[in-house]
Amino acid sequence: MAAVGQRRPHSPDHLHNSQALVKRQRTDDQQLIIGSVTKDGIRRTSNLLAPIMQLAGHGGEVLSMRFSPDGQVAASASADRTLLLWRTYDECENFMMLRGHKNAVLEVHWFTNGETLLSCSADKSVRCWDTEAGVQVKRLSEHTAIVNSCCPLQRGPPLFVSGGDDCRVKVWDMRSKRSIQTLEAPAPVCSVAFAAAGDQVYSAGLDNNITAWELRKGAAGLTLQGHADTVTGLRVSPEGNHLLSNSMDNTLRVWDVRPYAPANRCEKVLYGHQHSFEQGLLRCDWSPDGSRVSAGSADRVVYIWDVGTREVQYALPGHKGSVNEVVFHPKEPIVGSCSNDRTLFLGELAYA
Repeated sequence: MAAVGQRRPHSPDHLHNSQALVKRQRTDDQQLIIGSVTKDGIRRTSNLLAPIMQLAGHGGEVLSMRFSPDGQVAASASADRTLLLWRTYDECENFMMLRGHKNAVLEVHWFTNGETLLSCSADKSVRCWDTEAGVQVKRLSEHTAIVNSCCPLQRGPPLFVSGGDDCRVKVWDMRSKRSIQTLEAPAPVCSVAFAAAGDQVYSAGLDNNITAWELRKGAAGLTLQGHADTVTGLRVSPEGNHLLSNSMDNTLRVWDVRPYAPANRCEKVLYGHQHSFEQGLLRCDWSPDGSRVSAGSADRVVYIWDVGTREVQYALPGHKGSVNEVVFHPKEPIVGSCSNDRTLFLGELAYA
């Protein structure tokens, strides 16, 4: 099924008028734009059609988005109960709509095969989708309340984890019909993440703490304390040694989750973004090389930090509503953002 959406180059005030692109010779059916210069003297760093692209097509707030592992497609999840797939390059074509959820879709992820999507929803379900065929391949309904978060294992077997308002963290295997493990959290769960080694999952929520669950023991191991309010987003770093968390206390924290790390595992606290009375599930992300982090923010700004200096590297305007998620492209210096204003932006960054 195809969905018709609007996509256009976006020209915020700081970029002035529309961009004039100087494109290089076509190679492998993709025009190479990297290195070209706009009429305003901006040197291009990515193959996006323009330095900033705005994508519109959802009928409700866009709550989550992720790039596919090869970077060719972006998936978005919305309060309109749908998932949309967009081409990253050229005109950012909105080429597929996935329907099935009965309520807002709260988070979306790609499995490492680049063909299967994972989503969770306020309809109490977790679902898997075949993006080649455009069909749902799995509907899992063991949660008894809103499922706020889901996350696949990045390397190894097709495992994934989900967490919800029923205070349950569930571990699933794509090859099984039912969950393979259920963990009882101390409070409603707002965010989950799978450890890189596959031996732990992390959960966080209304108790302000992050719990590392030992899957072999089926019990809580490490508890990371430091946030002063609800934790809304978790993301494991690319090398697997650090965990990033976004909280309603208006901080972003970097935790050392190596087995024999020092007792004080909170390495860095980053400031700049804002949560608000909307109490949205604002997520966070790492750049592929681990040098930058990003976070959703209720003040309508896209925030990106330099991990080494802890300084805000970019504070990008453009959205007209709360920014719910900011994610990094896996191959190029591109970030994607999604917002309560029902749109997404794809924009290129300067090289790190």
